[in-house]
Amino acid sequence: MTSNKLYDCLDERILLLDGGFGTMVQSYGLGEEEYRGERFRRWEVQLKGCNDLLALTRPDTVREIHEKYLRAGADIITTDSFNANAVSLADYRLEGLAYEISKAAAAVARRAADAFTERNPLKPRFVAGSMGPTNRTASMSADVADPAAREVTFRRLAEAYTEQARGLLDGGADILLIETVFDTLNAKAALYAIDTLCAERGQRVPVMVSGTLADASGRTLSGQTVEAFAVSVSHARLLSVGLNCAYGARQLLPYLERLAAVAGVRVSAHPNAGLPNVMGGYDETPAMFAEDVGEYMRRGLVNIVGGCCGTTPAHIFELSKIVGGYAPRPLPAPRHKTVLSGLEPLRIVPEANFINVGERTNVAGSVRFARLVREGNYEEALSVARAQVEAGAQIVDVCMDDGLIDGPQAMRTFLNLMASEPEIARVPVMIDSSKWEVLQAGLEATQGKAVVNSISLKEGEAEFLRRAREIRRYGAAAVVMLFDERGQADTFERKTEVAERAYALLTGDGFPPEDIVFDPNVLAVATGIPEHDGYAKAFIDATRWIKEHLPHAKVSGGVSNLSFAFRGNNAVREAMHS
Repeated sequence: MTSNKLYDCLDERILLLDGGFGTMVQSYGLGEEEYRGERFRRWEVQLKGCNDLLALTRPDTVREIHEKYLRAGADIITTDSFNANAVSLADYRLEGLAYEISKAAAAVARRAADAFTERNPLKPRFVAGSMGPTNRTASMSADVADPAAREVTFRRLAEAYTEQARGLLDGGADILLIETVFDTLNAKAALYAIDTLCAERGQRVPVMVSGTLADASGRTLSGQTVEAFAVSVSHARLLSVGLNCAYGARQLLPYLERLAAVAGVRVSAHPNAGLPNVMGGYDETPAMFAEDVGEYMRRGLVNIVGGCCGTTPAHIFELSKIVGGYAPRPLPAPRHKTVLSGLEPLRIVPEANFINVGERTNVAGSVRFARLVREGNYEEALSVARAQVEAGAQIVDVCMDDGLIDGPQAMRTFLNLMASEPEIARVPVMIDSSKWEVLQAGLEATQGKAVVNSISLKEGEAEFLRRAREIRRYGAAAVVMLFDERGQADTFERKTEVAERAYALLTGDGFPPEDIVFDPNVLAVATGIPEHDGYAKAFIDATRWIKEHLPHAKVSGGVSNLSFAFRGNNAVREAMHS
């Protein structure tokens, strides 16, 4: 019922999020003693600054802050749980209390919100469980001497976020807010955790994702553009996508416009009270803040607005005076465009012509690349990827399927190294393997929206759908090879039969049709076997049929397979491929 009310409210008006929590805590001047309370009086490390702990030691103060924002007009209050995850709390040796702190933070906010809703049922109040980015990054190395190193893994982040989300939901949160995202891979780990947890609990939870920008170029700290960030989290059926922190409202406006132009869901914004001054404070008054945020509303860019660092209940009160005068941003109709991303987006549309996939970083396709990987010479192997992008590859295919290579480790290492090279990382990755554990290792190392190559019906419908669900959970598209339990589809009739069946299974299970890329098997002709002579035509006819009968799906083909019978005769092979 709460979700229905939330969606009804969002249809009617722009909702107000609260403002800065840390800003308000600072105004209370709490010391070490107040942070510790009686329970943590003898804790072995200093606890001042661990605001999340106040949900246990000073719940009265936390509730008072929530009530100030509710009185100011906030529709949504965020929980005191920004760092209430095991990764961040480890700095205070409190990682074992992540669930308890998260649950307590949500419960305090729930009681405050419910009290205000009871007083005025016509203005329901909602609780958003705040989930910060942690103090680690999964996409970048903290060691300049080892760009492939990572301080935290996707798996560790997912475990920490699962525990935090469970606590927030058990404490009564209506929404989960993944905010201040500086590394999209961290956010994808949170989304993976939430989706897995919701499947386990048999429930759907509205999820907001809000990124933060690192510089005037409008990129996240991990290098993604606003557009690529939006694409990378688009798989999660979000309540909203947005931007917060980093900038004041005026500075954030051009990037918010770019986000609103591409977002297929609602848009949120909660900027700082201007840029920090030399003392680290914020000078933008409530009136100045409201005027700048009002421009978001005038331009029809937002559905949810609030404040971040430096904002107070006074800032939110000023917004409450004007928010009712503007309509929320209308939800765009589904576009069904195939869009992938590295550090930048790649839109696969008719105007883009053919999309070139660079396959030299495939151990099966390049003797040199395979040798470099076997020797552990990743630096030179990286130059192969760089050369492909410079030559015009719009996607880089990475395959480590070789008996002498540890596939998962090699995939992880190479993708981590690619992520450290912006000129390579700007394009999406095709994670290519016949082994699920290698595909999974690649997905857990990729912050953009990748393509998995491949899945098929070879092992039956149940396994096909299980893998497809996991690929979607990781936020990737999928190449579907036209194989089934009977083997490879070679004729036009078999290709269309398998494609139609796979498409029906995937779309019926919620997999977006625009994220399906069929590979109808380009097979070798002129082998001397008469049955093979029609293989090229069967591929072309099947491609045409897929385009006509399976809306929004894409087609890929390894054209070099066509001429295998002429290996060694490059002139003939190149003519055939053209």
